[in-house]
Amino acid sequence: MIPQTTLGLGRLGPLTDVLVIGAGPAALAIAAELAERGLAITALAAADPHTPWVNTYGIWCQEVDSLGLGSLLSHRWSDTVSYFGPGGGSPGGDGLLQHGRAYGLFDKAALQAHGLGRCAAADVRWLQGQAASWQQEDQTFVVTTAAGHQHRARLVLDASGHQSVFVGRRQDGPVAGQAAYGIVGRFSAPPIEPGQFVFMDYRSDHLSEDERRQPPTFLYAMDLGDGRFFVEETSLALAPAVPFPQLRQRLLARLAHRGVRVEAIEHEEFCLFPMNPPLPDPNQPVVGFGGAAGMVHPASGFMVGSVLRRAPGLAAAIASAFEDPTTSPQAVAAAAWGALWPAQLRWNHAFYRFGLEKLMRFDEARLRHHFASFFSLPPEQWYGFLTNTLTPPQVLQAMAQLFALAPGDVRWGLMALQGREPALMARLFTGG
Repeated sequence: MIPQTTLGLGRLGPLTDVLVIGAGPAALAIAAELAERGLAITALAAADPHTPWVNTYGIWCQEVDSLGLGSLLSHRWSDTVSYFGPGGGSPGGDGLLQHGRAYGLFDKAALQAHGLGRCAAADVRWLQGQAASWQQEDQTFVVTTAAGHQHRARLVLDASGHQSVFVGRRQDGPVAGQAAYGIVGRFSAPPIEPGQFVFMDYRSDHLSEDERRQPPTFLYAMDLGDGRFFVEETSLALAPAVPFPQLRQRLLARLAHRGVRVEAIEHEEFCLFPMNPPLPDPNQPVVGFGGAAGMVHPASGFMVGSVLRRAPGLAAAIASAFEDPTTSPQAVAAAAWGALWPAQLRWNHAFYRFGLEKLMRFDEARLRHHFASFFSLPPEQWYGFLTNTLTPPQVLQAMAQLFALAPGDVRWGLMALQGREPALMARLFTGG
């Protein structure tokens, strides 16, 4: 838990119902949902909330369409594929697997404008400053910024991202990071088939034998149209994370092996985020959301769809708790944490962490075999697994089918327990 500090000399601002910290997708989503329920919301951002977002946000179209937000996509691909190399699916030897599901790329500016517009319409009040510390006085929180300004609220909700300053969690070992280096630009030849989206390309024919013994990486790539492509070399997860220079070298080697040169770079993307941190302590008085609340999917790295889907439920729980003016901040926070991480989602998260621990031990060949088997599951199963929309019994059913489909090396890897896997498995029986 972040240490509380005594109040400084900054002038106290007016009391607000909820102080939301952050200005990313999670902060905008929850601030808007809370304000639309009639609560007084103040949002505290370290920088101007209109500062353009730099990260790329992809999502399966079924997920975004179910939220009624399909108009916020800049691109849709119906030709969605993965490659899992020799023994990975197709008779041609490249392991081509057709996913049969559309994938989309958010228009970052449109997604940001949508969130800011909702906040403006619902009268969210914006402040700028770096949240530094908090103190609770009776029924009120006081948050102090690095500049010494102080802001009062009945509840503090930290949606500032993975480097949250206020949300505490236990430590149970190294946290694996998904790292990626990407390029948006123009190339001497198409790096992927025109009109195609490549979810995972695990082919490694461009690597030496020594390089194949190193942690595997894959290509994630999109045809953006008009001769522009986005190509990104990605490590599923590793502790410590694969360095960016190594990812860049691998990406360029992959392209060169296929006779492709980078001719113009419009944007370079450096992406690194934690995949498998433990969930936050649900007994703490500050509530988290988004990366601060451990909402990154440990098996897929997806989060934006989950943030957009789960914000209404969290906001409804907070608004309901506030209906009784005598409700303590601790009770409001408990209601919020319970709505955000109910028992079945806690179990799913524990299972995903256990599964990722196993995948990080798989060598390149075994990992290819695993994903080829995984994407051979019925589409609703692998889609539900990757979007965290399956119930625990459905997760177990999908994994039983995966075990039946998988070749011997994958089965053996799934059965053997190593390192901290027994401890992570035990959490499946103790509530995550």
